Amino acid sequence: MAVHPEIRWAQRSSETEAEKNIVFLSVNLPEIKESSMKLDITEKEISFAADAGRPEERKYEFKLKLFGEVDPEKTQKRLTTRSLELVLRKKDMKSEFWARLSEEKKVPFVKTDFDRWVDEDEQDGAEDPNLGAGGGDDMDFGGMGGMPGMGGMGGMPGMPGMPGMGGMGGMPGMPGMGGGPPGGMDFEKMMAEFKEQNKGGAGGIDDADSDSDDDDGPPPLEDAEPVAGSSA
Repeated sequence: MAVHPEIRWAQRSSETEAEKNIVFLSVNLPEIKESSMKLDITEKEISFAADAGRPEERKYEFKLKLFGEVDPEKTQKRLTTRSLELVLRKKDMKSEFWARLSEEKKVPFVKTDFDRWVDEDEQDGAEDPNLGAGGGDDMDFGGMGGMPGMGGMGGMPGMPGMPGMGGMGGMPGMPGMGGGPPGGMDFEKMMAEFKEQNKGGAGGIDDADSDSDDDDGPPPLEDAEPVAGSSA
């Protein structure tokens, strides 16, 4: 018996730019067997069926009547080992969002894609991380393979001593972070050396004195021994 895969969706809208008047749709289904996949997109409906899963394959399918119309010829697709990604082009150029993905008010297997979603009044200037420079036309999904010029955060300009931030390398005196002696920092040894250096010196700390909270002033004066040959 076929089961429904999870669907996540988000959207953008525009009255003037078709490439920003779109619906993002992900069929979250790992290991889709491409040879078994059947995908049919019309102006008002999407139907999908495929075998997926490993080690045991199962049959998955769904059929959705869309809230609005799309242009099937402009649909962009990408199949990965984790999902089927679609970008649907809305047919009507409007600034208003669709109220939902489906004509039906409640579809249990349809969820909001919060990683891509923006509010209607905040969408101007917002860019989806999965779109290429073409605003979605080239289906480049450039942000998913490492953002250009960042290379895993390697070599950030203007920040010397932080090559690639690989374990925060290049920071001397910080063991365990690529710049100090192996084995980690010996705090007990450091404290012992600190006390030894300051013992008896100006500003030094005497452990015996530090344990007492009493401060009664200087000790009382004692009678001095008479010096030989002097008259008392």
